[in-house]
Amino acid sequence: MDLKSRIEAVLYVTGKAVELKEIAKILDADEAEVEDAMLSLIMDYSSRDGALEIDDENGYIIQVKSEYMDIVEKLCPVDISNSVLKTLTVIALKEPIRQSVLKDLRGSSAYEHVQELIDKGLISRKKDKNGRSYNLKTTPKFAEYFKIKGNADILSKLETEKLSEVLELNK
Repeated sequence: MDLKSRIEAVLYVTGKAVELKEIAKILDADEAEVEDAMLSLIMDYSSRDGALEIDDENGYIIQVKSEYMDIVEKLCPVDISNSVLKTLTVIALKEPIRQSVLKDLRGSSAYEHVQELIDKGLISRKKDKNGRSYNLKTTPKFAEYFKIKGNADILSKLETEKLSEVLELNK
């Protein structure tokens, strides 16, 4: 097996930036040889008219070129930060939940989180009866994304209590 192909396999499988030292260790190869093969592989990717590239900013990673990201976004699950995920969890556990209550539980950053979750199609927001706040609920896309049949109400009482403890909602 050729060293460039082996490096390519490492980059493909790891799916994250990998340092040269780590690649050499995984492949049980000389670091200088790995560096030479890596440079050659980078040149191969940059010289062809493909959708992939090797980025070397924080280690080496195979990634889709920015001009093809619109396709990736249609096919791949949405990326959610931990803080936004916690906000989504609160919404799922307490739905329907008023946005003002969510803000009290999660802080003022909850407003930004709500907008991001709406943009990703994971929650919906409707004015409540008095028109002063919004009620938030998860959407079918949320259930599909997290592979939940039905809706978030299927969480057992025990699971809900454990999750509430983790998020410190009972305080």
